[in-house]
Amino acid sequence: MVATVARLWEARQFGLTHALASVATTPSANVYGRLIATLFETGSYMSEVKEQWGSRIGVIMAVAGSAVGLGNFLRFPGKAAENGGGAFMIPYFIALLLVGIPLCWAEWAMGRYGGRKGFNSAPGIFSVLWRHPLSKYLGALALLIPMTVYFYYIVVEAWCLGYAWNYLTGSLMMGKNPEAYSAFFSSFTGSDQDGTLFSSLFQPALICIAITFVVNFLVVYRGLSGGIETFCNIAIPLMAVCAICVLIRVLTLPANPQNPEQTVVNGLGFMWNPDLSVLSKPETWLAAAGQIFFTLSVGFGVIINYASYVKPKKDIALSGLTASSVNEFFEVCLGGTITIPAAFIFLGSTTLLSFTSSSFSLGFKALPNVFAEMPGGQVFGFLWFFMLFLAAITSSLSMLQPVMAFFKEGLGMTRKGSTLLMFVITCLGTGFVMYFSKNLAGLDSIDFWSGELFIVVLALVQAIIYGWVFGTKLGQEELDAGAELRVPRFVQFVIKYISPAFLIWILFSMLTSRDKVSGTLTMVKKLQDPIQLAGFLIVVGSMVFLWVMVFFAGQRWKREGRA
Repeated sequence: MVATVARLWEARQFGLTHALASVATTPSANVYGRLIATLFETGSYMSEVKEQWGSRIGVIMAVAGSAVGLGNFLRFPGKAAENGGGAFMIPYFIALLLVGIPLCWAEWAMGRYGGRKGFNSAPGIFSVLWRHPLSKYLGALALLIPMTVYFYYIVVEAWCLGYAWNYLTGSLMMGKNPEAYSAFFSSFTGSDQDGTLFSSLFQPALICIAITFVVNFLVVYRGLSGGIETFCNIAIPLMAVCAICVLIRVLTLPANPQNPEQTVVNGLGFMWNPDLSVLSKPETWLAAAGQIFFTLSVGFGVIINYASYVKPKKDIALSGLTASSVNEFFEVCLGGTITIPAAFIFLGSTTLLSFTSSSFSLGFKALPNVFAEMPGGQVFGFLWFFMLFLAAITSSLSMLQPVMAFFKEGLGMTRKGSTLLMFVITCLGTGFVMYFSKNLAGLDSIDFWSGELFIVVLALVQAIIYGWVFGTKLGQEELDAGAELRVPRFVQFVIKYISPAFLIWILFSMLTSRDKVSGTLTMVKKLQDPIQLAGFLIVVGSMVFLWVMVFFAGQRWKREGRA
C-alpha cells in the first residue's frame, strides 16, 4: 500500500508517465489510484480551469458577506455603548479612514495582481509581491487566521440557528424571567461544564453544529461562483429584509408603561449621545480599531483571496469601497439602531449596562428578554436570529475559501480533496472549542490569539509589503486599472506611513497591556491558564502545519517555474 501511494504521489507531483505505469502494475492500484485521482489534480497547472466571479455584484456581495457578521449586530453596539456612545464613533471613523478602507484597497490591489500572476492563495500571492524565500511563509498567516477563527465561529453560528429554531417553535418564549434565558443559554452552549455538548448525540447544539457544518461545506464544495457567490447574492438581501423588519418594529415600540422615560428616543440617545471624556482613554481607541479590523475582515486573509479572482481589467476601487459601505450600513445603521435601543426600552440603562461587556450576553441573554415583552416577539425573535445566522454563514464561508484555494494550487488537490481535508481539520479544531465549553474558555482562547492578536500582525505585514515592497506606485496603477472611481493619491501615503505606524501602536498596546486586577501582563496571564495555553498551542501547531504545507507548495511551484 505504501509503495502504491508513494508512486501515485510521485505521479501527481511530476506528471511522469512511467510512474503511473508502475502504479498500474501493483495489486491495489485501482483502489488507491481512484483515491489519489479523487483527491489530487493531475497534469500541469496551466491546464486547470481558473475560477472567477460570475458578476461584479457577485464579488461585492461576497466580500460584503465576509465582512457583515455577528460583530456588526452584537459586538459593535456593545463596544459603542461601553465606550462613550456617540464619542466612540470619532476613533471608529478615524480608524476606518486611516486603516480600514486603505488596507482594504491594498488587499484588493495585491489580490488582483497575484491573481493575474496565476495565484489565488496568500502564500502564492506574497511570493510574487516580494521575491524572497520567506514571503510565502508570511502569507501562511492569511491561512492561519481564517482557518482557526472558523474553529469557534461555526459554533456561534450554530447558536444562532438553534435560537432561530427555538423561536420558530415557541420554545424560547419564556415570559418575563431573565434567569430562564440565562439558564437556557448555559444549557444550550454547555457553558456550565466541559464536555457537556458530547454527553449525547442528540444534544441540540451538537445537532445545530452538524447542520451548519454540512451547509457550509456543501456551499464551498460547489465552488466560487456556483457556491459562495450564488449563496451571498441571496443571503445578503434576505438579511437586509429581516433586519429592516426588526428595525421598523423597534422604532415603533411604545414607551415602557412601568418606566415612561424608557422610550425609543431615549434608547437612541443612550446609544449615540457622546461622552467625550472617553477619548482620553487608550482603551477606547483600541476598541474602535479592533472593531474596524473585525468588521471589515482586514487582516483576515479573505479579501486578498477574493480579489485574486477578479478579472484584470475590472474595477476594484469602487467595488472595494461599495463592499465596505454595505458593511457599514449593516453595522452602524442597522446594528447600532436595533440592539441597544430595543434593550433600553424593556431593560433600562442600569440592567442593559450589565450586558454590554459581553457580545454573547447582549445577544443571547438580554435580547430574548426583550422579545419576551415585545408585541409579536416570537416572530421578530425568529427574524433576528435567522438574520444573525445568515450573517454568520456568509462570513464563515469566506474563512474556508482561502485555505481551500491554497490546498488546490499549492498541493494540487481537487475541489473534493481540499473540501475533505478542510472538513477534517476544522472538525478537530471545533471539537476543542466544543469540549472546553465551560465559561466558553476554549472559544475565548482561540479568539484571543487568532481573532485579536494575529489579525493585527497580518494587517501590519500586509501594510509593509504593500507600501515598502510591492510599492505604492504599482499599487496605485493596479487600483486605477479599470477603475470607475479614482482612489486619491494621498491614500498611498496613508498606507505606506500612517497605517503601519497606527498598527504598530495597536500591537504594542496589546503586547504591553496588563490585567486590571493582578497587574500581570495580559499575555503572561493568559498563558498561565491551561485552556488559554492549549488554545495558543493549537494556533501555533496549526501555523507549523501550514508552514510545512507551504514548503511543499514552494517546491511544486519551483518545478512548474512559477516561483
